[in-house]
Amino acid sequence: MFHIVMHEPEIPYNTGNIARTCVLTNTALHLIRPLGFQLDEKKIKRAGMDYWPLVNIKLHDSFEVFLKQEQPERIFMATTKANHRYDQAEYKDGDYIMFGKESRGIPEDILAEYHNMTIRIPMEDTMGRSLNVCNSVNVILYEALKQNNFPGLR
Repeated sequence: MFHIVMHEPEIPYNTGNIARTCVLTNTALHLIRPLGFQLDEKKIKRAGMDYWPLVNIKLHDSFEVFLKQEQPERIFMATTKANHRYDQAEYKDGDYIMFGKESRGIPEDILAEYHNMTIRIPMEDTMGRSLNVCNSVNVILYEALKQNNFPGLR
């Protein structure tokens, strides 16, 4: 099973859409606090539709707590600042893929610590921005699933 990690997500619609993707791909979803919304908010429930009862979700109070609770063997950090493209990584069952908050991404100190595990999606640098985090999760997660022959999916 793969794991999607959202570091301090701010927008409920994004997290709801990501939760739905996680259900349909048998992927665990980890949310690192603080969250920019409440999990019982109408907006997040609407985005996740009726998938919420099926989400394999874990909440963590901080990145440090996440590391202690999960003890991940490998964490890929999705960032526009990476040198390696997401499709150049070799993903394996049990990997974690982390995405940062919509307004700022993953904090610089975490990226520095995991610099050899950073990945990026190639895109035009017209405005110095990135794809919506939902789209980024889908692009990278499906590459990981493809490399592992879509385990458990039909």
